Amino acid sequence: MRNLKLLKSLQSSELQGPGSPQCLALRADTGSLLVASQYSITEYNPRTGQVVGEASLTAEGFLPEDGRGVVVGLQDLAELESACLATAGGDVVLFSYNTCQLECVGSVDSGLTSMSWSPDEELVVLTTGQETIIMMTKELEPITEIGIHQDDFGEGRFITVGWGKKETQFHGSEGKQAAQRKLQEVQPAAAWDDRRPRVTWRGDGQLFAVSAICLQTGARKVRVWNREGVLQATSEPINGLEQALCWKPSGSLISSTQRHPNKHSVVFMEKNGLLHGDFTLPFSRDQAKVKELLWNSDSTVLAVWLEDMSAGEDKQVNTYIQLWIVGNYHWYLKQSLDFGRDSQKAPVCVCWDPEHPLRFYVLARSWTSISYDWGWTTERSPGLDVADNANVAVIDGDKILVTSFRQCVVPPPMCLFELQLSSPVNQVTFLSQPQRTNQLAALTSDGRISVFSSKYSDQYVLFSKTFSVTSFQEEPLALRQLLWLDDELFVVVRSSKLPTCSTLLMLHPAQDADDTLTVRSEVEVDGVVVSLVHCSQTGTVALQLEDGQIRKLHWDCPEPSVEDWQDSSRCSINFPVTCVQTALCSISGEEHLLGLTDRSHLYAGDTELASNISSFAVCNDFLLITTHSHTFRCLQLNMLSVKGLQVALASDGGQNDETLRRVERGSRIVTVVPQDTRVILQMPRGNLETIHHRALVLAQLRKWLDNLRFRDAFECMRKLRINLNFIYDHNPKVFLENIKTFITQLNSTNHINLFLTELKEEDTTGSMYPRPEGIPVQTPHVSGQKKVDVVCDSLRSTMESMGPNKFFLSILTAHVKKTVPELEIALQKVHELRVSPPDAPGAVGAEEALKYLLFLVNVNDLYEHSLGTYDFDLVLMVAEKSQKDPKEYLPFLNMLKSLEPNYQRYTIDKHLKRYRKALTHLSKCGNERFPEALQLVKEQKLYTEALRLYTADRAHYKALSCAYAEHLVEQQQAEQAGLLLWRCGEPASALQAFAGSSSWRNAICVAQQIPLPPDQLALLARDLAGKLIEQRRHAEAALLLDQYAKDCEEAILALITGAVWEEALRLIYMHDRQDITETNLKPALLEAVSTHTAFLEAQLVMFTRHRNRLAVVREQKAKARLDLLGENGPDCPDAELYSEASSVMTGSKYSQSNSRISSRSSKNRRKAERKKLSLKEGSPLEDRALMYALGELITTVDKMREEVHGLLKALVLFQFDKQAQKLQLVYEEGLQMMEAAVPEVWPEPLQNSQAPLTGPDATANSIMASFQQQQQRPAASQQDAEVPTPPKMRNGVKWKLNVLT
Repeated sequence: MRNLKLLKSLQSSELQGPGSPQCLALRADTGSLLVASQYSITEYNPRTGQVVGEASLTAEGFLPEDGRGVVVGLQDLAELESACLATAGGDVVLFSYNTCQLECVGSVDSGLTSMSWSPDEELVVLTTGQETIIMMTKELEPITEIGIHQDDFGEGRFITVGWGKKETQFHGSEGKQAAQRKLQEVQPAAAWDDRRPRVTWRGDGQLFAVSAICLQTGARKVRVWNREGVLQATSEPINGLEQALCWKPSGSLISSTQRHPNKHSVVFMEKNGLLHGDFTLPFSRDQAKVKELLWNSDSTVLAVWLEDMSAGEDKQVNTYIQLWIVGNYHWYLKQSLDFGRDSQKAPVCVCWDPEHPLRFYVLARSWTSISYDWGWTTERSPGLDVADNANVAVIDGDKILVTSFRQCVVPPPMCLFELQLSSPVNQVTFLSQPQRTNQLAALTSDGRISVFSSKYSDQYVLFSKTFSVTSFQEEPLALRQLLWLDDELFVVVRSSKLPTCSTLLMLHPAQDADDTLTVRSEVEVDGVVVSLVHCSQTGTVALQLEDGQIRKLHWDCPEPSVEDWQDSSRCSINFPVTCVQTALCSISGEEHLLGLTDRSHLYAGDTELASNISSFAVCNDFLLITTHSHTFRCLQLNMLSVKGLQVALASDGGQNDETLRRVERGSRIVTVVPQDTRVILQMPRGNLETIHHRALVLAQLRKWLDNLRFRDAFECMRKLRINLNFIYDHNPKVFLENIKTFITQLNSTNHINLFLTELKEEDTTGSMYPRPEGIPVQTPHVSGQKKVDVVCDSLRSTMESMGPNKFFLSILTAHVKKTVPELEIALQKVHELRVSPPDAPGAVGAEEALKYLLFLVNVNDLYEHSLGTYDFDLVLMVAEKSQKDPKEYLPFLNMLKSLEPNYQRYTIDKHLKRYRKALTHLSKCGNERFPEALQLVKEQKLYTEALRLYTADRAHYKALSCAYAEHLVEQQQAEQAGLLLWRCGEPASALQAFAGSSSWRNAICVAQQIPLPPDQLALLARDLAGKLIEQRRHAEAALLLDQYAKDCEEAILALITGAVWEEALRLIYMHDRQDITETNLKPALLEAVSTHTAFLEAQLVMFTRHRNRLAVVREQKAKARLDLLGENGPDCPDAELYSEASSVMTGSKYSQSNSRISSRSSKNRRKAERKKLSLKEGSPLEDRALMYALGELITTVDKMREEVHGLLKALVLFQFDKQAQKLQLVYEEGLQMMEAAVPEVWPEPLQNSQAPLTGPDATANSIMASFQQQQQRPAASQQDAEVPTPPKMRNGVKWKLNVLT
């Protein structure tokens, strides 16, 4: 749905020469024109108006001096820095650009009729006066010469396999008589045909086609040849085929023209010579003749050069050039150039620029040259409010095809309605006034401006007025860049007399003639204006010059003026290169001009935003972009800066990035429906697609929800399948405060039910639809409660107050949808509805409510919940709606009805596995049911609930306590079992439980309460003491033996065994047993000294060995890191793997994969990490293992401070000073060595690498550096085991004896 818009035109009249031009070629490297006439060849620069080089063809004798000579071909040869021309006399001449000399490189005696070079300039084809084809190399060495007219069809001859005869084939609507119809004779070529052969090459240079007059029929016939000069195919006989011939550069079709009995068409042929499609020219059969067809270099535009068949009263003929494009198999006439009847202004040569696909050159008989530069544009209405219908206008000759995409999507070539004009349309523009952007104006080829205004929102009436602008029609397309600013104010661009200037014309109706536009004011612009754009919001008009400079037009003042485009800092802003599409927008509150180049670069002023953009549009503060990577981006401009746009367009987007979506390859933006979510895209083949971009949808939803337009938001979300939780999650507080408005606007039970059923605890604004940056996060209105419960309760209470009968089904849904479904309440409400049905009209009945409830809940679950209400009428009501067989549930219900109420409820609860409720009801059934209750308690382990239901003064309580105690003993909780038994009056069992759990104090208390005889009490004490000694609780065992077993000697020995020296001495002297000192205490002291000394020496030896090995390991890693740096340089990313915080070793044979334990708990994970630590030399984590081992050694030795202190005191008391001094010295040396080794084992950089540097002494730079180091740490080192922290030594514990120093 694109149009061609004239960007600029350059007219040059300085060139004058003898005769008239006959051939035109373009020199690609300099942009100068090569013009050949019957007298000379001239190289001319149209921008400067200067002749670069010239040579006379008559002086050298290549053409006669009487002016009857003809140049039949002219070609630029960039590699040879020459131009090649061929004359009708048979000469092939090279014109040197450097010396301006002519050189004849070949001659054909029979003369030449045409010359055509291949696209790669490797071959040249010449047609001679003897109807032959001469093929030559670029050095003009002959390859072959063949006749044009061949009897053979060619190598591509069709093969008949004999599947039936012509008479038996199906002939469609023509019927069988088509088989007997004789072929019509081919008519000879038209009288105006020049009868010269036409040669055209395919774009790849592999094939060329020749159109020539057949000697037998006198009609034109097309033959296709390959590069070797071998005939490939001959066209079928085509009646009325004309001289024009051009092969589409893409290689698919050969274009020509055909005159039918009732129309004039451009036809297309395949390379096998068969016709393949056509389109009709907007002329009658004998009105015009087609002189030439020309495809542009990218095969998008076909130029048709026509001339009237008959002369007018002034004996002059009118000349036209039309530009056609195809889309969706329909040909559109996009531009029509009417050169009038002046023979001097009529074109004699035309050509496309091979480098710029949309640049077209015209050379008139008067030697005036005009170059036209077109660009692609989509004419869309510029409105930003709901009054704008999102109109798109497509030019098709003298019709404008208009589609209002707000109403419907009509695929091209169809449209919603057509606007018929009297002349072909060259440009369309829409009025740039708010609320009136549906009005459009058209600039036609005859220089008139027709205005169309809409009478209704979906239709256009006939144009209300046509204005003539006659004073500026010296040449075609004299006016361009039409802009409709106000009711009767137009701005157009006219080329100035100087090639480097333009004139802006402000047109308005004349006072004496309403149908004529006059110039209100003129504004001279120093530069060629290639685009004009207007912003309806700000009224700004920006114009772009051909070199990318940007200007601002002040049009709403008495004296319009133009000034440089400046930013907020008053600096001039320009595009680096020319942009073919521009648009004004506001980015972070500052107005910018966006531009898209023909090379897909998008600029915001002088800043490049992206380099792969295929199309863009600005609408409602959104920038919409399609890219060549087949993505569609939608960015909110008021939340991004220019730098932010660059970053956003450079990123690939995250998983839930709402700004990005994939689209079909080659998609382009047609238009965006304002204040809506629809975006219209056009595919390369021409069809349309409507998409709802998520960014637009969410932005519109947020706007609707902020304005409390819940119904609009709900309908949009339901249609586009947006999660309905977004209605609440967007702003929970506002939603809960306006629940009544929400219900009133929806006013539909089904819609409310749909909203309720989609509720879930997830916050969609944090997962599915993240909030854009800059939008504050909304906190839940009710903290500490679940979202689903809050919404359900709020909606239910509001609906109950507004009309419980009207919203009855929604109220049921609110009960059922809660995190803990309130099925009993819902069933009870259905039952109440059945008992007392409402009288209100349209109220929901019990049957319908129950049927709906069964839709929400599984029927079996609902049946069981109804059974749990103990209401048999409700149970029967649910069972009747289920698929259950009455034989299944009626006997069971009848049995329940026959039971006592409490036992009935117990039976129901047990059936539903609600054992706690069952126990509650069973406890009320009397003493005869207690055995059953006790059995239920044991089976379901409901001991705690049972003890609460029975009072402590009843026998049942004691039975339950005993049963509970048995259970606790089985669970290895004998002490708690003893407490239960003791309090319920079972001291013997309690004593056994306390004794089994080593709870000796409780056991002694119970034994004295019984009371036990002294001998049994002593025996109990000895038994308990033995268990305590096994548990290394020697002091407690000594207490039992001394006080209750009355055995002081055993008590003292127990204390000596447990190294409780001071308590042992106390008992020795209390019981006057100094003999034990000599027999047991002193030997035990000496043995303890020996044991401690040996243990300490062993620990210190192991510590030294691990410490030395750690130094070696670290040295090896440092060396490996230096080697790696030497090989790969200081920026090697793997160098960090050999840092102090890493555990990677080169040449290691151990794997570090820990994916197997990724799901373990933290405790198990730490255990698994420890398993990886091996002290084996060469293991990957050997340094970590050594650090862990050293830390454990330090901790173990440090914990001996109290034990060594007590032992030293006892040794000094008994005068074992030497042993005490040795122990103290060994222990002190060990502590000092370990304390000194801590900084070496755990160096400061290694400790700092474990956590970011923070604290009162940290600076902002140091904190940022620390965090960056954490983020830049390689993944391999992060997966290693954690570096152990250095142990804390308890230096504050006093253990040394000064008497030993």
